[in-house]
Amino acid sequence: MTGIVNTAQAEAWNGYEGEHWATHADRYDAVNSGFNDYLLDQVGPDDRVLDIGCGNGQLTRLAAARARTATGVDLSGPMLATARARAAPVPNVRFEQGDVQVHPFPDGGFDLAVSRFGVMFFADPVAAFANVRRALSPGGRLAFLCMTALAGTDLGRLFGAMAPYLPQPTGPDGSGPTSFADPDRTKAVLTEAGFEDVACTHVEADQVWGHDVPDAAKFIAGWGPVRHHLGLVDTATATQATDALTAALTPFATPDAIRLRGTAWLVTGRRS
Repeated sequence: MTGIVNTAQAEAWNGYEGEHWATHADRYDAVNSGFNDYLLDQVGPDDRVLDIGCGNGQLTRLAAARARTATGVDLSGPMLATARARAAPVPNVRFEQGDVQVHPFPDGGFDLAVSRFGVMFFADPVAAFANVRRALSPGGRLAFLCMTALAGTDLGRLFGAMAPYLPQPTGPDGSGPTSFADPDRTKAVLTEAGFEDVACTHVEADQVWGHDVPDAAKFIAGWGPVRHHLGLVDTATATQATDALTAALTPFATPDAIRLRGTAWLVTGRRS
């Protein structure tokens, strides 16, 4: 893979993070697929769709069923291997490995760019979205999902339970999971990148994190950001954090699964 400027993210998504997502593709889809229709409803039969940060490719495949073509792009070799294997029977899907900030997309090669929680990690988000805009045809549309602020959310309750035991991030977060949690910042970035009619709509969906409390706790503890913070403390403190996580998950147990109510921004815009 050439043309990488987001080197830290490339290392993560081709290392543990990408391997974990590829190994647990169905589980991550269970977490995020409740949001799919917010993006799929944007897809028309004549659209050439670009899926940004496509990961294991579920959204790309589903978009292809509604569109003329669908192309997924991601930094992660492990996840793209899963995506390609699962999309083998789908004739109008292809996948490319690349850094969206600098990837040589064809000018005007797509009519719609979508992303399911794959746009929050750009080293230079203005440059990345300007490159996406260049890849869209005149009048082309953008629609992506990104995390809201965690305060007051179900996921925020879990992290809040672990917080007394783990070091907290410091300084502004420009490229982390909640980097587009502020709609004003999101609108400013996209406007600077050349998009018009930018709107942020609050949306919600159920997220399945496991079949019971121990299963969900183990999975969440292995999720890259959580695993990273657990690795910053000693074993005893990490155990206290995971015990707190387990206790916080208990109210979300149903007879068949651990279900949290997820929140997101649906961000839309267009190229003039």
